[in-house]
Amino acid sequence: MYKETHVQGNSCTRKLMYKETHVQGNSCTRKLMVPPWTSFFVEEWVWDFQSRSPNVYLCYHNKVACFHIDPVVESTGTAAVLGNKAFAHGQHYWEIKLTDVRGTSMMIGVATQDAMLHTDNYEYVNLVGRDQESWGLSHRGEIWHGGQKWKFCEPFFDSTVIGVLLDMDKGTISFFKNGQPLGVAFTGLQDRGCELYPIASSTASESEVELGYRCCKYSTLIDQCCMEIIKHVNRDNMNRLPLPAGVSAKMKEKGGKVLSSSRVLPLP
Repeated sequence: MYKETHVQGNSCTRKLMYKETHVQGNSCTRKLMVPPWTSFFVEEWVWDFQSRSPNVYLCYHNKVACFHIDPVVESTGTAAVLGNKAFAHGQHYWEIKLTDVRGTSMMIGVATQDAMLHTDNYEYVNLVGRDQESWGLSHRGEIWHGGQKWKFCEPFFDSTVIGVLLDMDKGTISFFKNGQPLGVAFTGLQDRGCELYPIASSTASESEVELGYRCCKYSTLIDQCCMEIIKHVNRDNMNRLPLPAGVSAKMKEKGGKVLSSSRVLPLP
């Protein structure tokens, strides 16, 4: 169970931009702003009350994260919050609305459970991607990982909707902006061998991020098996496994694509 935090002021008193997604059975029947696939399944994760900075307040059933809304104390650092669902397999897509874009840094991305979620002492930083535990896109159009940044797209403005496509099988993160694909930002995430969570951060007082559509698509069972074996078996030793020739060939094919170090794609 996750507690819903009620706050006063103009941070969490408006209506949500998104209505609930209607489903038929287990599959979604409502069109996404940017449908990554022709068929998919709805996900219902929200922001995690247990995995957040003390300067993050959650409302609307934890679908809206409000940053630095203390009426007396203004922002004195950077705050972040994780989603309450970890991803290990499959492809996952979600949209986040940045209501009021301002401040030193507003970011979205993915992170491990060990990611930093808070800074203080007036340390306003690009928190998502500051170390090896997270990968992020800032409102200034820069992508961050391991303390390094690369120019990725044009800056965001108020009410921008950012889509995140996390492919845990290929180990990639792609971003979308107001319905338009921005391309692949990061590769090699599967090499970490751990589950990843959605994350958002902000330095700005009374700023918000609002969850929109959340959906997923899983690969076939044989693809999942191959990906797990590839993570633990050296490519040169795959032919020693007692597997059918077709499966072994498919594993080698996949291995050639995923057994690479975590890196950022070169940008033009």
